[in-house]
Amino acid sequence: MTSTPDLHEGRVARRKRRVRDALIDAARRIMSEKGVDAATMLEIAERADVGAGTIYNYFRSKDDLAVAVLEEMMHDLALRIENVTNTFDDPAQVYAYGVRMVLETATGDIRWRQLLNRSEVIADAIFRRMGPFAIRDLRQASEAGRFSVGDPDLVWKMSTHAIVGISLTITTGNLPEKKLHEAVVALLCMTGIGTEAARELASRHHPALTPED
Repeated sequence: MTSTPDLHEGRVARRKRRVRDALIDAARRIMSEKGVDAATMLEIAERADVGAGTIYNYFRSKDDLAVAVLEEMMHDLALRIENVTNTFDDPAQVYAYGVRMVLETATGDIRWRQLLNRSEVIADAIFRRMGPFAIRDLRQASEAGRFSVGDPDLVWKMSTHAIVGISLTITTGNLPEKKLHEAVVALLCMTGIGTEAARELASRHHPALTPED
């Protein structure tokens, strides 16, 4: 996913946007191939077809570039989740599926795993990039009487920090991966649905996502 063009931006701004998009795209592909740690700024610049020094006009470090990549991936993930949940009748299941997919991606994708130690940054990115979808789903499930959430923004803010914490604990080996299902149940309990209802929701069939572009 690339940034949305502003119809009123000038030629210089358009060029800068194109270069930034090219750098993010190059970094995303390289980091997908070898991970964040093994990727170098030089090969990212070469893949984007820009000068080696140009990359630092847009990103202070490889870490900052990796976070920008992850933010784009988060938005893309939200869209892929929506493509699946558009077929669901139960608004509570829509939210439950999304929470599971975020957790599975955060613990399974090398680009997410290697950035989880920047917990505050990653939680904030999840809140901003996936929030419009998650907060909408929380609100709709509450309006349908499935959840009891008075402040969807707060519940999602708390959930993003919990997701990062759980994912980091799993990926560092301090919590077995099989506990991910129980983590989904705990996150669903934050909606006021109750433990038994949360377990039933978490146990429903969860179709696979379409592959990432």
